[in-house]
Order: sequence, then structure tokens, then C-alpha cells
Amino acid sequence: MDFCLSGSAVSPDAVSLRGHSDPHNLISQEETEKRIINLFSPMEKTDPDAENVARTASDLTVIMAEEALGATAVYRTYTAEDYQEKTYDEVCLDRARNNMDDLYLLNPDTIQMLGSEGLLMDLSGLESTKNLRDIVRTANTVDGKLVAIPQEVVAYGLFINKSLFIQYGLSLPETPEEFLECCRVFQENGFETPIGANRWWLETFVFAQAYADLYNGGNTEAEIAALNSGAKRYSDYMRPGFEFLQTLIDHGYVDAEKALTSEAIEGEGPDFLAGKTPIVMAYWGAANTGTAYGKTDFEMEVIGFPSSRGQVPVVSMTGWAVGAEAEHAEDAMQMIDIITSDEALKLYSETNRVISPSKSIQVDCVPALKPLNERIEEGVYVLGSNAGMSVEQWGNTCLIVRKLLGGASVDECMAAFDQLQDAALNKN
Repeated sequence: MDFCLSGSAVSPDAVSLRGHSDPHNLISQEETEKRIINLFSPMEKTDPDAENVARTASDLTVIMAEEALGATAVYRTYTAEDYQEKTYDEVCLDRARNNMDDLYLLNPDTIQMLGSEGLLMDLSGLESTKNLRDIVRTANTVDGKLVAIPQEVVAYGLFINKSLFIQYGLSLPETPEEFLECCRVFQENGFETPIGANRWWLETFVFAQAYADLYNGGNTEAEIAALNSGAKRYSDYMRPGFEFLQTLIDHGYVDAEKALTSEAIEGEGPDFLAGKTPIVMAYWGAANTGTAYGKTDFEMEVIGFPSSRGQVPVVSMTGWAVGAEAEHAEDAMQMIDIITSDEALKLYSETNRVISPSKSIQVDCVPALKPLNERIEEGVYVLGSNAGMSVEQWGNTCLIVRKLLGGASVDECMAAFDQLQDAALNKN
């Protein structure tokens, strides 16, 4: 499946490696007497001693750890050499299951799979975990163990052309009903398709409506336990969101055919920037990036998705993890403790201007992001990825949304969720 890698490799798609099928280390390294920590990630840096003026924020925190430990991080990078059409997730699973590295940057689905297989260390005893947000613990805990820690929390929201909302006397929508009314008004005023969509992110609408109460109703653990045991059905949660998407499609507020083939931002971005599309959905970093939506000719605001509890951000995150049988496990644990410390996370968040997983670090965000940030600081959010759920959320929901865009009925989509849940129950 395809997933989003945040932090050092923000991308709506999982990429493929081409050419070379050797499943072993991608880089030849001369072992020295130095303390070595093998690190697998999608980062570009391939020579641990090379000068690189374009180092990412993640690189800077690794350098901090190298200096503190007197160690060298040997990068085994996804982009350094080639595999035959394998996604980053597939390569991570292969390497972790064969104990090929010490540290891994993992997507939510691989965190869930490797954690449930007992292949990741429990990080809950690290000093750096003391200030973690509850949202981070929830998303990265498998079988009671905290198996991964992110360097940023990736929040998705609705990017709004506020100038157009003001022009047509519209308030920013809080509920699904209010959102539909805004779309109706825009369409009647010549905006044929009010919502710019792509094949990756429409599931954010579903998550907001499916899990607004689950994550914000004070009974999260019990509800997830009921889903994992089969006492509750994922399809019952998902149905309102899929019915809402079907309504958007039926009214022409979303162009399903275009969305099914459009890449994130590339498909809907030009029309949004040109003022032809009032609403798109994207991740936090797109508001900071000049190549995305960081520079608009109109007033832009980023809000949460409409739900029964008002506007809610949808949150996902990748995480650093240590292999349970890592060759340099002790050093790797010390490195992850440093790169996820408040000192390192402050450097990371200030460099990338992102939400920190530490509750003691406040992000200095651009004005457009303040409404989204305020909801997260209030503790109002929905997780789009949760390693503690028996059915992987982000990738599976994305694929089933694509079935809807391709013409499948809501009932057929719900049957797909039932099949996934039944398979998870049978596996357990």
C-alpha cells in the first residue's frame, strides 16, 4: 500500500525502487572501530562524513546525537540504490524482518505490523517519552508497548480560500451540513466543482466523521478494544463518512473521475491558486511551502474537517523505531532518545515549522495555520493512523475510497471494511 512519509520525506505517495533486486545493504561501508548505528530511512544523505548544506531537520538531530554519543550513523538510504518496483514500506518490512539495520523510519502500517510481530523495541522507558503528547502515545502503541516515536505530527486540514467565503457571505463550516451548504452556494455562483480533490486525501473527510466521537468522547480505549475484539464494526463507524463523500460526488461538488487519477496538489493545486476552486485538502507543511500553498494571492485559512464535534484536524505520523534484535541496540536506543529529546525536537520543529510530538514545544506557525493548530492544542483531533487498531487505517481507507470514486456503492465499500476486520479477527 501507499502511505505518506512525514518529516524527512513528506510525500503523498510511497515511491518505488527500480533496477536492482539485492535485498541487502544498499551501501558498502568500511567498518571502523567507531560506534556504528545503522539507520534506514528515505533520506538522501549516503555518506555519513559528507558535507551537505541541504541537510534536513532530521539530519541535524542525527548529527546532534552523533556528537553526543561519539558515534556514526551509517545511512542505508532508500534512494541510494534501486530495488525492483518495491515500495518503501515493503523494503522496510524486509529489512526489519531480516534484522539488517538498527534504526528505522517507519510509516504507520509498518509500525503496526512489525510491532505486532514483536520486531520492535519498547521505547516507553526512554527519557524523551516523558513529554510526548497523548496523541503520539496512542498512535504508536502496539500490544501495550510504545514502539515508535515521530519527530513531527502531520496534521491534515481543509485549505480555504477565505476571500471567496467572505465575498459570498459564507461562514467557515463546522458541520457536514454547513459544508454542503457552502458547496451549494459556490456551485450556484459559477464554481462548477467547489472541492479540489485527489486520489490520496479524500479519506480525511471519512476519518473526521467516523472517529470524531471515538477520539474526543472520553472512551477511546474501550471503543478501540471493542473494534479489535469484533464487538463493534469498523463499517458502522465508516458509513457516515462514505455516505457524505457519495453526496459530494452526486452533487458534483467533487469530480470523482478527476480525483481518481489526480496526484496530490498537482491535480487540484493550480485551480486553487488561481481562485477557481474554493476548497482543497492538504497537510500542514503545504501551507509553509512556496511550491504548494505557502504563497497565495488571496487570504487563505486552514481549518479542520467538518464533523459532529465541529472542525477536527486529521493527524498521521511516521516514527523512528529500533529493531528488537538490532546489532547495536543499546547505541540505537541512546540515539533515538537524543533525536526525540525536547532539545532536538525544538530544533526540528523550528527548522521545519511543524507540530512537535512533545507537548512542551509550541510551534510558531504561519497565520493561515492557527485555526488548525488551536484545535490540536485543545486536544481535538482524529487519528488517521493508529498502530493500536487491528485494521490498518490510512492505507486501507484510502484504497476503499478509491473504490467509491470508481463507482462502487457505499454498501460495497462497507463490505470491504468487514472483510478486513474479519481477516484481522481470524489472524488473532
